Order: sequence, then structure tokens, then C-alpha cells
Amino acid sequence: MGYRGINGGLAARRAVDALTASPRRSSRKRARAGELELKLAALQRDYIELHAALVEAAQVHRRLCAPRLVQYGDFEIASETFAVRHVPGDFFTIKQTSRGVSLALTDICGKGLAAGMWTTYLAGLIATHTNANPKPESIAGGVNRDLCGMSLVSPLASLFVAKLDPNTGSLDYCSAGHPPALLLRANGELEKLSEGGPLLGVVSEAAFVRGSVELRRGDVLLACSDGITESCNQADQEFGYDSLEAHLRRAQNGSADAVLFSVLGAVQDFAAASPLVDDMSLVIIKHCT
Repeated sequence: MGYRGINGGLAARRAVDALTASPRRSSRKRARAGELELKLAALQRDYIELHAALVEAAQVHRRLCAPRLVQYGDFEIASETFAVRHVPGDFFTIKQTSRGVSLALTDICGKGLAAGMWTTYLAGLIATHTNANPKPESIAGGVNRDLCGMSLVSPLASLFVAKLDPNTGSLDYCSAGHPPALLLRANGELEKLSEGGPLLGVVSEAAFVRGSVELRRGDVLLACSDGITESCNQADQEFGYDSLEAHLRRAQNGSADAVLFSVLGAVQDFAAASPLVDDMSLVIIKHCT
């Protein structure tokens, strides 16, 4: 057989092999495509379930926090929290007792679910210690001891806790590793409420002290998490305390709700298109005139 005949025979056999193999390859491709479709469908179901769980967790957090606007006598209290990732590690609670109104603004270190999963636990600790002894320094000390007594997985947290007497305007507070609250007097004087102690969850025997002020008519108290002051613009500049004070002064004659949204609007305008990098919480207490 000549060269051409040999090549022709090989070509023919290859053609036959290709024809017989083609249906097998097509069958394998269809099977593989079917497997991929099933995996994609499973991933889509998992995503839907995860999204539903995150929505439910956010709703639980919302119910855990105080209503956005409440009033006790001549005092208005407005608050808002924004999450950087799904569920915030910030939360604000209010509890009315026979001895006044207890308020707590907490910022759990971290972001997203890693911080948000601890909010219910810390809120429970704060409520338990508030029932036992409503003095702010006692609440901070008790929560700190409980956190330090846990395993190494327990979170660190800052806390601004206060007890307000709506009848007299007296406010006792304790700031545990938290940014100082700003008290803007009706006459324009500004006080920073910084009495307290260290971050919670670090030293079990840490000492916490109480500060006391009197909220008079027209006074405004602003408490926030560091996500407000550390919010950055596109030039990587922080909003800072100077801007916070300036916008608080501009809005101080409005209601607590108006002051809240004026300051939040200023922070959002400052950050513009920059992504949120930390949870943000803001609380305004206004002694109405």
C-alpha cells in the first residue's frame, strides 16, 4: 500500500472515531451542564436564605433599640443608627424606671456580623445591671466584669450610659472608653462629658466614675459613636469634633429630631460618595423650651 493509501486509511479511521466519540462527549457535556445548573440553583437558594436571615437579624436589632423619637416630660430624645455591613455593632437603648430614664449607647469593636452578633448579649447585660443598680458607674462596672469573665472570644466595647431625671433635668453619666458626649448650653457654652473609665472588656477590676450635669431649658446633648467623627471624605479627611460642634451649634434651636437629621445630613454631605467605613450612631437629647 502506498503512502497516500496509508494516510487515507488513518484519516478514515479518525473520522469514524470522531463520529462515534462525539455523542459520548456531548452526553458528558450535557451531564456537566446539568450538574452546574443544580449547583447554581443551590447557591441561589443559600443566598436567598442568608439574605432573609440578615434581614431578620436587622429587624431584631431595630426592635432591640429605642424608638427613633421619644419624649419624657419636657425632654425629647432622638436617635438613629446606620450599619456599615448588614447588622450594626452600635445600639442605643432606653429604659424607664421609677428613678428616672436610663440610656445606653454602645459601640462594639468590629464591623458586620462579627460585632452585630454581640448586640443582644450586651443589651441583656446592660438591662440586668440597670435593674440591679441604675447608677451609671455601677452599670459600666458590672458589664465590664461580665465581659472580662468570659472566654477570650468576648468583645471589647465602648459605652455611654446615663440616668436622666425628667423632672429636675439632672443627668448622671459614665463614659467607658466612649467618645465624649457634647452638651451645648442654650447660652452657647459647650461642655464635654468625659468622666467614666476605660473600654469595656479589658481589665476586670477597672474603676468607673460618675459625672453629673443639669440639663436646662434649651440645652442640647449629643452622644455618638466614633463612626460619626471618623467618617471620611474622598480626600481621606475625617469629619472630626470641630465640624460636629459647628453643625450642632447651627441646629441647636430646632427640635431633637431636627438637630438629629441636620447633623446626620452634614456627615453624609461631607462623606459624599465615600463608602461608609464604620457603623454610625447619633443620639440627641433636647430640653425643650
